[in-house]
Amino acid sequence: MSRPRSTVDILKLLDKSNCGQCGEPTCMAFAAKVFSGQKELGGCPVLDRSLVEENAAQGPGRRSMGQEMDEALAAMKKALAGVDLEEAAARLGARYGDGRLFIRVLGKDLSVDSQGRILTDIHVNAWVMAPVFEYITRGRGLAVTGKWLGYRELENGAPRYGLFVQRIELPLRQLADRYPDLFRDLLEIFSARQVENQLGSDLSIVLNPLPLVPVLICYWRPEEGIESDVKILFDDTADKNLSTESIFTLCAGLVQMFEKISMKHGFR
Repeated sequence: MSRPRSTVDILKLLDKSNCGQCGEPTCMAFAAKVFSGQKELGGCPVLDRSLVEENAAQGPGRRSMGQEMDEALAAMKKALAGVDLEEAAARLGARYGDGRLFIRVLGKDLSVDSQGRILTDIHVNAWVMAPVFEYITRGRGLAVTGKWLGYRELENGAPRYGLFVQRIELPLRQLADRYPDLFRDLLEIFSARQVENQLGSDLSIVLNPLPLVPVLICYWRPEEGIESDVKILFDDTADKNLSTESIFTLCAGLVQMFEKISMKHGFR
């Protein structure tokens, strides 16, 4: 057997039951941690020991993050084949009809069928679509409470908080500094809404990348001798409707989308 070269290759070895005995919410999450070296393949208690020994000896290869995401997205599309979309629509407060589930993504209509075929008026990248598929398959449908938490306060968020700041909050702050109309455009393009300023920020807006996973972005403008700042907060039910890992992925995808919008307007 050739050595695993991606998270998806490791996922193929697992039974995809999402039993949770490994300590992760899904087999995909476990596979990702094995690939990144955070966990050992033997941490899956139901995996055949011969497979564990064979693949542990070979060790995983490495692929780009883009390749990883494309392959993960393909695997999630296949997983939709076993999902009752009508039940998922009822669970998530979405709409079902003609074999398709209809939800709002970033304020726009999106529909998907059991084969993962997507219909939408907006272009969304794989970093956003992968969490959308997880939301459909595993989201618990808990109602939003309006109580906001930082990423490190979400379940298992603390170990990745530093990376969240470096990969998401810092790039978004830099983008907001050089693209003065960023938040105005987010209000117009993605149906974001401005809310009462939170945490003493100069501007606070709420995006709904998914209906039950709102994102609060707080921005402090630079002042003389003081740098600007950005904080991203989540409803305290967010990690029940989407895994913390997928929340990270979703936010990374949003920052990519925002950067592309800024480039179209001449800001680089």
